[in-house]
Amino acid sequence: MEKGTEKKPEKEKKISAAVIGRLPRYYRYLGELIEEGTERISSRDLAKRMKVTASQIRQDLNNFGGFGQQGYGYNVRSLYSEIGKLLGIDQQHNVIIIGAGRLGQALANYANFAKRGFVIKALFDVNPDLIGNTVKGIPILDVAELEDFLKKNEIQIATLTIPKTQAMEVFGRLKACGIRAFWNFAHTDLPVADHEKIFVENVHLSESLMRLSYRVYEAGRSVEKEKKPAKGKEE
Repeated sequence: MEKGTEKKPEKEKKISAAVIGRLPRYYRYLGELIEEGTERISSRDLAKRMKVTASQIRQDLNNFGGFGQQGYGYNVRSLYSEIGKLLGIDQQHNVIIIGAGRLGQALANYANFAKRGFVIKALFDVNPDLIGNTVKGIPILDVAELEDFLKKNEIQIATLTIPKTQAMEVFGRLKACGIRAFWNFAHTDLPVADHEKIFVENVHLSESLMRLSYRVYEAGRSVEKEKKPAKGKEE
C-alpha cells in the first residue's frame, strides 16, 4: 500500500444515554407485538402505540444501522432480536443479590429476569435467620462468604438491596473481586471515578414516587385554578 493511502479506522459513534434509555421500551413494545402476532409495523404505527414521534423512532434506530426499509416498515421479530443483542440480553448474565430482605427476595422471585437472561445465582445477608434458606431454589449465603463465592463463580452483575450505611463497604469488596456492573437499590449513589470501567444503575424508588406525587399535586392545583372565578368577574 502506498504512503498516504492507508485507510484510517472509523471513529466509534457515541450513542447518547437518552437513546440507550429508550431501547428497553422499544424491546418491551416489540415483545407485545410478537405476542399479538404482528409481523410488520411502520415507524408511524409503532410511534402511535408508544406515544412518541415516528421521527424519534427512526433517529434512534438509525444510530445502530436503521433496521427498517422505507415503505416496508420493520420486521417485528427481527427488530426485537436486534435490540435484544444491543441490550446484551441475547446472552446470559449471572447475578447476585446483596441483601436478602423483602426487596432482595422480591427481586429473586421475579420470573421475568430469567426470561431476559438475568440468572440470579445467590443472595447474601448477615441475618442468621435468613442464611441457609432458599428463595425459588436460590441459596441465601452469609455475606462473609462473598469473596470465596466470587472466586468460584462467574458473576457479571451485583444487585445491592442493603442500607446505605453498608453500601460503600460492600461496593468496595465487590469491586476488588472484579465485579464491574452494579444495580443499586441502596439509598445512596455509588461513586465511580472517570478512569474506572465500572457501570452503576442507581435506583431510588422513593424518587419515582415523589415525581408521581408532584404530578398529582400539580393536576390538583390546575383544577383549583380553573374553579376560581377570574378577577373582576361577578359571581
